[in-house]
Amino acid sequence: MNTARIDAKQGGGWLGAYVLAYLVFLYLPILLIPLFSFNNSIQAAFPLQGFTFEWYATLSGNSALSGALANSLVIGAIAATGATLCGITVSYMDLFGRSPLATVISAIARLPILIPGVIVGISLLILVNLIGFGPSRTAIVLGHILVALPTTVVIMKGRFAAIPRTIREAALDLGASDWTTFRRVMLPLSLPAIVSAFMLAFLTSFDEFIVAFFLAGTEPTLPLYIWSQLRFPKSLPTVMALGTAILAVSLVIAAIAEILRHRGLAAAQRPVPANLSKPEETERGELQWHST
Repeated sequence: MNTARIDAKQGGGWLGAYVLAYLVFLYLPILLIPLFSFNNSIQAAFPLQGFTFEWYATLSGNSALSGALANSLVIGAIAATGATLCGITVSYMDLFGRSPLATVISAIARLPILIPGVIVGISLLILVNLIGFGPSRTAIVLGHILVALPTTVVIMKGRFAAIPRTIREAALDLGASDWTTFRRVMLPLSLPAIVSAFMLAFLTSFDEFIVAFFLAGTEPTLPLYIWSQLRFPKSLPTVMALGTAILAVSLVIAAIAEILRHRGLAAAQRPVPANLSKPEETERGELQWHST
């Protein structure tokens, strides 16, 4: 028994060391970007030359940067909206549609996450040229919807699956239509996951580079602008300052999205109050709950 405990402790120690080494290897390069963004030198090297906010000050008044940022925000908002709507529809039909076709569509919607970005970018470039869009903002939006769709499908499918099926079945048994049940019961219960899916889809679109590289026309997104500036050594500190700002905002959005998702899952596991009677459907087909 003692030997087994000693072996378990030694195994746990090695596992902890491995996890620590993995985290250092993964996140230390990211932490170096904020560090060098405050360095009073155009070279990203030690020792540091001093502390300065100069590189952050150069971000303001840059028309090219402002245009690229505006493009990324507009494209991200539209693509996240489209991907979230598609993700809600695909995942709901996959769970409640009772159709083999819905299962196939759900599987296809998750495929882009497994396909290399270069292949997706080249394929979409050929497609938009055949359609007549060509490289443009519209093409980037369509490409980003495709890239962000797996994220929204996974989140929404997990949320819908966590809602007890008896809630939906009760609404249908009481005469509510499928559309009324979806609109008045399932969507309100899934609202935190919807917001979470939208935010993560927005981050996916905002940070995406490969597909935008193939589909961008004369209006580059922010990642493309950053890539173009890396060719000039004097622009490196400004790029690191910009990267630090993007990293901070991305972490905040991702944290909020994760908090909302967990709150939604926790709410779905709460028991229904005993003093809540069955819902009644109004003349407009809307469900109303009445306390006993």
